[in-house]
Amino acid sequence: MPNIKSAKKRVKVTAIKALQNQMFKTNLKTALKKFEQAANAGDKAAATEAYKVAVSKFDKAVAKGTMHINAAARKKSQLTVKLNAMN
Repeated sequence: MPNIKSAKKRVKVTAIKALQNQMFKTNLKTALKKFEQAANAGDKAAATEAYKVAVSKFDKAVAKGTMHINAAARKKSQLTVKLNAMN
């Protein structure tokens, strides 16, 4: 355990930030799973809505620094290809 006051604060802040990042990543994965379920079921309307939510979450993840911009772009591209392949 740290002895210096600022180091103690950093431990607390880091724990809080780690929890926030974990919650954000969990929500992102949930949005991705909802899109996958709608796409696999063949429901284009539900997939489109889930796509919009997922893309928004990816953009927010990049803005927060939780995810790298290229990784988010790659995932969004994969989702777009899957959505466009649906008939």
